[in-house]
Amino acid sequence: MDSRKILIGVVAGAAAGAILGMLFAPAKGSAMRKRIAQKGTDYAEDAKEKFNEYVDALAEEYDTVKEGALDWVDKGKEKAASLARAKHAK
Repeated sequence: MDSRKILIGVVAGAAAGAILGMLFAPAKGSAMRKRIAQKGTDYAEDAKEKFNEYVDALAEEYDTVKEGALDWVDKGKEKAASLARAKHAK
């Protein structure tokens, strides 16, 4: 399963649970709206942080794969040059 979908599901579930919990808790309307707005901001910041961590991890993985691919290309070039030299030496 895609980790991004899991993250989105967890954040959405937590947000829905928090909002429902606040709606059923006894509080004045203006205070409740402030609490909901603050929770929304908190969840948005958490989601942004998790997304940035995901992007950073993805960038690191990309760099690792890129380095491996460049090494592979260099080895291929060396092998081709070696074969070309061997062919011309005959």
